[in-house]
Amino acid sequence: QVQLVESGGGSVQSGGSLRLSCAASRYIDSMDCVAWFRQAPGKEREGVAAIDSGGYSKYSDSVRGRFTISRDNAKNTLYLQMNSLKPEDTAMYYCAVEQSVLPWRKLLLESEYNYWGQGTQVTVPS
Repeated sequence: QVQLVESGGGSVQSGGSLRLSCAASRYIDSMDCVAWFRQAPGKEREGVAAIDSGGYSKYSDSVRGRFTISRDNAKNTLYLQMNSLKPEDTAMYYCAVEQSVLPWRKLLLESEYNYWGQGTQVTVPS
């Protein structure tokens, strides 16, 4: 079973930036779908960014233009560059991997992903 470990979270001022990393215990195949999700207290987990099997990125409306998802298969690592952070970005951030082709419309759906990290906390004080 693949294991995913997130890192890079922390507290940052509004307007600041953070870069999250997700290290995988196995090689991340280029055909795998990878994604970042987040969950704030009292809210459901939501997809924020994903890369599909063809290498195309998809973002939620709330982060598009501010966040950038990327992957380095040679390092078995997934990244999420977060810029212009807002208090509403405060959440536990999780990386996820799905070892199959997913339709574009399902890339940000939690139920589509098989492997999950433990999460890393991002806090943006008001």
